Amino acid sequence: MDLTFTPAEEEFRSELRSWLSAHIPQEWTRPGFWESLGDDESFRLRRDWERDKADAGFAGIQWPTEYGGRGGTPGMKAIYDEETVRAHAPRTVNPLGLAFLAPTVMAIGTDAQKKEIIGPLLRNEVIWCQGFSEPGAGSDLAALSTRGVRDGDGSSDDFVVNGQKVWTTNAVHGDKIFTLVRTEPGSAKHRGISMLLIDMDQPGVTARPLKQMSGASEFGEVFFDDARVPATDCLGEIGDGWRTAMLLLSFERGASGISQYTEFRRQYDEIVAVARTLGRDTDPVVRNELARVLTELECLRLHSMHVLTQVEQGRDLGFEASMTKLQWSETFQDLWEVYDQILGADATLDTLGGWDGGPATDLRAMHAQAMWSRSVTIWGGSSQVQRNVTAERVLGLPR
Repeated sequence: MDLTFTPAEEEFRSELRSWLSAHIPQEWTRPGFWESLGDDESFRLRRDWERDKADAGFAGIQWPTEYGGRGGTPGMKAIYDEETVRAHAPRTVNPLGLAFLAPTVMAIGTDAQKKEIIGPLLRNEVIWCQGFSEPGAGSDLAALSTRGVRDGDGSSDDFVVNGQKVWTTNAVHGDKIFTLVRTEPGSAKHRGISMLLIDMDQPGVTARPLKQMSGASEFGEVFFDDARVPATDCLGEIGDGWRTAMLLLSFERGASGISQYTEFRRQYDEIVAVARTLGRDTDPVVRNELARVLTELECLRLHSMHVLTQVEQGRDLGFEASMTKLQWSETFQDLWEVYDQILGADATLDTLGGWDGGPATDLRAMHAQAMWSRSVTIWGGSSQVQRNVTAERVLGLPR
């Protein structure tokens, strides 16, 4: 395991840190700022900022230069993840398009698709959603029921799509969606599925927000009612969408968890400050729980550097990605369970302190994180599934 970065990578860190310092307004780093904005205003600010970041050359860090990226190393990408978290940079508005769709298009897309998708995506001119989950096909993704029927003469034909997707990130703000559709009538499970690229700004496509318990509407549901998509807007081969989907999801592998560790470590310090404000930092039970979670965090840091080392050596991590997902999600949830334990009944308050005339602590952002933490062991592969994958595929245990 290599815990160091090269001189060139450290030079990149310095350059990135300077740019972030000059382009993140101080008010954006204030606790509760983003929670004080409506969903539309927050999305607009983040989209504009991210476009400026791309123009400055700090987007697509590991993308080849021919696609507008920086052509950087895995270490540079890890530094980017770390420094943006430290600087309180806004969350990306195009996470699924940047992380999953673009690399897939680079690998198997047609020349026309590469030209039409990659550049506009990098500059956030087009916001992409991912349409995988359905009301009846969550954990069993291959049980999807959204249908696409061929309509045309074979030379310039379309698919007419009907069905529903759910838990779609940025559904309301999305311009286009890459989605799995069963395009061969009578096919079952993994066969006869295609990945279609559908324009959401057309008759027959309706997106509705889903309100989360934090009050945000990051997710939505998408309805297709005779929506049309040209057959040429299929990523990969028609009927071979399951293979395309597995390739797309494979780009999650190699993520080392450094950004998660950096963010969680900062949150840990904020939680400790809350414990001190409440005078609970001397409680031996609280101190024990904080020490336990700090140990988990440091294990996550070391695991993240191990993964980064493997990636830099060109090793395909394969199913070991399940270990990373399991570790960071369980650590994150444990961290915020300690927060709930420390607050107790004070979890109902939006602010803490200020009783003696001093500044009060705005808890809204922390409350939102605590509520969000309940979901991370479900989405992206539940902890139960990740444990099975790790046991069978990594450790070689029997089913």
